[in-house]
Amino acid sequence: MRVLAWGVSDVGCKREENEDSFLLRRDLGLFAVADGMGGHQGGARASSLAVEVLARELEGVDLEASASAGPSTEAPPARALRAAATMAGEDIFDQAETDISLMGMGTTLTSLLIHGGRAYLGHVGDSRAYLYRDDRIEQLTRDHSWIEEQVRAGLLTSDEAEQSSFKHVITRSVGFEREVDPDLVVLPFLMGDVFLLCSDGLSNYLTEDDLHACLRDNYYAQVPSLLVDQANSRGGDDNITCLVVYLANEVEPE
Repeated sequence: MRVLAWGVSDVGCKREENEDSFLLRRDLGLFAVADGMGGHQGGARASSLAVEVLARELEGVDLEASASAGPSTEAPPARALRAAATMAGEDIFDQAETDISLMGMGTTLTSLLIHGGRAYLGHVGDSRAYLYRDDRIEQLTRDHSWIEEQVRAGLLTSDEAEQSSFKHVITRSVGFEREVDPDLVVLPFLMGDVFLLCSDGLSNYLTEDDLHACLRDNYYAQVPSLLVDQANSRGGDDNITCLVVYLANEVEPE
């Protein structure tokens, strides 16, 4: 198997600074999107720190013990993603405590780890991960947002949620509080699977049908740029980040 990945992050049409960060570490099988909040300086610092800590923590972890384990959120890769999110939350919170200009900063963090025949997802906030397989697309993460909670509770319809002015209100983040509780998703992958990670600057503008059509009709390497351009063409009022990870059925060249 060969893991290929591409990513694009764009400031959008209306923001002056890009507070999104992303991680592409093919050597670790590790990929992530983080969407910062807390003002220009704080949001950018929080998101960049989150992906830095994620990479640092995963570099030092032995994941081989999971090779015979079942697809469980207690397998070593899942525990490693949880621990990295916890460490990132502590680091971000502590920096905000010591620097008043960073007060209130936090970030979403949606991470993907490919290891041992399985895909491990760690998720906090309203960035998203999708799986494109057999010409179908599926959202793998659940938004930690006020809107999503209202829809799940039956208090808002999907159409009402789309029109709400509270779409950007999230209920869980990394670093706004010192402790964080990430969602963990574990699934076996198949050769040819494509994972798409994005910030809400993309998902607020593009439907699953839009994502499906772009993945179906274009080279995967072009998809992040094409989707970012499409989100910008529809308003682009937020920073936009998109990653595509392709599990190719071919041998890594020597």
